[in-house]
Order: sequence, then structure tokens, then C-alpha cells
Amino acid sequence: MTLKPGDKAPVISLQDQEGKLRCSNDLGRKALVLFFYPKDDTPGCTAEACSFQDNYQIFKKLDAEVWGVSGD
Repeated sequence: MTLKPGDKAPVISLQDQEGKLRCSNDLGRKALVLFFYPKDDTPGCTAEACSFQDNYQIFKKLDAEVWGVSGD
């Protein structure tokens, strides 16, 4: 599926780091910010995740949830 700007995102269901299933439908009207990284504990990916963590309060004020997604 290819999305274009303005398209509604499909429902996303993923397991979190604790094995709990998270579903974008459960967020209600909150925005969802997804960031993708290739592997845990690598310098570039750690810097990216830390940037989202450092700015988390901004996302929270905007009523947005932040999810990081990795293949591993």
C-alpha cells in the first residue's frame, strides 16, 4: 500500500517492548508519530530515539503519541 500526503493511515497493531499489543485505533483522536530505525543500541539509532525522548513533552502537549519501530 502506498500512502500519499493527506491519506488516512491504516490501522497499525504492534507489540511493544514488553510484548503488549498496541493498536493505533486505541489512541482515539490523538496523533501518532512513528519513527523507524534499523537496529537497537546503535549510535545513530540511539541518537534518533534520544531526540524523540528529549522532545517528548512537546509531542505530549500536542496530544500525540510517539512510537519507535525496529525490525529487531
